[in-house]
This record gives sequence, structure tokens and C-alpha cells, in this order.
Amino acid sequence: MSEIKHWLFKSEPNNYSFTDLLGEQHQTAEWDGVRNYQARNLMRDQMHVGDKVLFYHSSTKIPAVIGTAIIVKEAYPDFTAWDSSAKYFDPKSDPDNPTWLMVDIQAEQKFETEVTLQEIKQNPSFQNMMLIKRGVRLSVQPVTKQEYEDIVKLGIA
Repeated sequence: MSEIKHWLFKSEPNNYSFTDLLGEQHQTAEWDGVRNYQARNLMRDQMHVGDKVLFYHSSTKIPAVIGTAIIVKEAYPDFTAWDSSAKYFDPKSDPDNPTWLMVDIQAEQKFETEVTLQEIKQNPSFQNMMLIKRGVRLSVQPVTKQEYEDIVKLGIA
């Protein structure tokens, strides 16, 4: 079994929120719609069942980490790319040679206190996080085990 990795997944809460994930049957959902090659490669090459996820609400008045999830299914073809009625339809993606992938995640815990982007930016412990690097807009990104643990501590305090 590979070493557990830690990730931050961004979602716009008006599209899909942590509350939506909690409302899913078995609190499990497909993480579809990733249309960035670097993010796709992270999903394909580095994400494994058991990896831990920080669930982050972006593009909202107060961006914040809301809770945690766990990866329960490794990368597989994102079939929404072939659905012309889907938001993330990609006419160039071929079902015989899929361009886009997704993983399945399961809700783990909702934070008692949201950990805001502002708090993360102000905390020296998080100065190397991709989340606060200028120009980094990946919707899935790695975080260190220490960053993950420190954010969880802030969220459940």
C-alpha cells in the first residue's frame, strides 16, 4: 500500500458544496469536471484510495476550508466529458482514449470552524502552500501532511 498523501480540492459552493457531499447517499461523490492537464495528472498518477482531502470553498465571499474527505476510488474516465448536456463537456475527449479523469471522494468531517483563506495567508506555517501562491489556480493540489494536520486542528478547535 502506498503512503497516504494529502490534497486540497477546490469547489465553488454554488456549484457543489461540502453540504452537497454530506447529502449524497453514502456521502460519496464523483469529483468530476477537472479540465486542467496538471490536475488530471495528479489525479491519475498520485491519488490513491485512502488519501486525505481538505475540502475548500472557492469563489465565495469568504473562501475557506470547510471539512475533510477521503479518496475512495482511484482515477477513472470522467464520463461527463462525453455528455453534450454536461457543464464540462469536451467534444475532443474520446471514450476510447479518455482525456479527463475523476476520483471518488467520501465526506469525513465537517469543521466546527471554517479555516479561511485569510487565516491561511496570515499563518507562517502555511507560507509554502500552493493555495496562496500567486498564479496557482489548480482545483486539486497537494498539501503536506503537516499542513493538512494543522488545518484540521484549526477547523475542529
